[in-house]
Amino acid sequence: MPFTDCLYVNLLSEGLNYYCSQIQSPHFTKSFLEMTGRLPSIKQFNHSERFVFITEWYDPNASLYRRYELLYYPEDGSVEMHDVKNHRTFLKRTKYDDLHLEDLFIGNKVNVFSRQLVLTDYGDQYTARQLGSRKEKTLALIKPDAVSKVGEIIEIINKAGFTITKLKMMMLSRKEATDFHIDHHSKPFLNELIQFITSGPVIAMEILRDDAICEWKRILGHANSLVARADAPGSLRALFGTDGIRNAAHGPDSFACAAREMELFFPSSGVCGPANTAKFTNCTCCIIKPHAISEGLLGKILIAIRDAGFEISAMQMFSMDRANVEEFYEVYKGVVSEYNEMVTEMYSGPCVALEIQQNNPAKTFREFCGPADPEIARHLRPETLRAVFGKTKIQNAVHCTDLPEDGLLEVRCKHPVPSPGSQIISAVLVCEKTLIFLDHSITWPSGSVFLQDLG
Repeated sequence: MPFTDCLYVNLLSEGLNYYCSQIQSPHFTKSFLEMTGRLPSIKQFNHSERFVFITEWYDPNASLYRRYELLYYPEDGSVEMHDVKNHRTFLKRTKYDDLHLEDLFIGNKVNVFSRQLVLTDYGDQYTARQLGSRKEKTLALIKPDAVSKVGEIIEIINKAGFTITKLKMMMLSRKEATDFHIDHHSKPFLNELIQFITSGPVIAMEILRDDAICEWKRILGHANSLVARADAPGSLRALFGTDGIRNAAHGPDSFACAAREMELFFPSSGVCGPANTAKFTNCTCCIIKPHAISEGLLGKILIAIRDAGFEISAMQMFSMDRANVEEFYEVYKGVVSEYNEMVTEMYSGPCVALEIQQNNPAKTFREFCGPADPEIARHLRPETLRAVFGKTKIQNAVHCTDLPEDGLLEVRCKHPVPSPGSQIISAVLVCEKTLIFLDHSITWPSGSVFLQDLG
């Protein structure tokens, strides 16, 4: 094979950018290939790095899933989409500021121009090598003694480069606690461990990043908080733990342990896992919006809510699609001019739902959230959540209960009837404009209002 043909094959198989960085005359090589017709001109061929994913989008009109190839160009934040089935371009390369490299991992849901796409697979080997080789998921469990410090702990998690993909406040039964501590069954302190872990709510999170298992263990510090304070005073257990039992948080030691423990807290079989902690009395609802989650504000908002004297009695991360949000916001349709933008924001990414406790909670927490427009809030009530964390009237950090009668979380529909289009859902449900925390999976007719759990 002639030298130029060999060079051409190598360049295409390994990537032009890599080889141009390895040879002495990259500009000559590129020009030579263009002149000989071996390579399209710069206007026809993109030399910048790109990542490719296979995605799925549910088409509600056709009631089927459509597959697309999503290309992301980190150099300028542009995206491109191809219809996999019909082998044609669906979206030409376009700059899109709302998608970021850290959003690109298998299983995540991203919104591209109002379409919610699920990333199901890598589109090529280069993307798999660059973005998937070291990506890991692990369990981050906040124990009963540190639940009040959940905001600070989430701040530490975010600053360490983790992405929180699942989150739920739970109450473990004795059997679940025994299964969780299976590695300590022969230890004399097993009973003390079980008594402690079942003494109050825990918060389980699935967190993602490169080398997640090792990095989370490093952040935790020594299992004994007393030793951690001496060896690593900035570690999480040193900051929030007390001793070897009450040590604030937990993380698995290995891949196998992480898989087993995440299956306990977030079962893949569709069952709900440990019971949630919702009380359904003297409560109101708060939803932390997607933009606040993606901007890393979750921890700060939780700290602000706690410091204002409110108790968070239940918490869970979930996602909605457009149809669900439209029904959830139905009362605002035709009344609020920003209705369509409100809908788009609410399904643009994961949210976190909170059950808030306090006497006359619907009134006082609503006041603490502040006016819907953050600019007005900053002038009139600068200490409110929307004044501090909101950006615009659409991206105003939180949604909260407007009417006292909507504040009570309750299940009103007792016997849902299955239908051909029914869907299995769990954990969170909206029924009659009421946010509901469920502890069991049910079959619910399609078209009913629901918030689909990330799990």
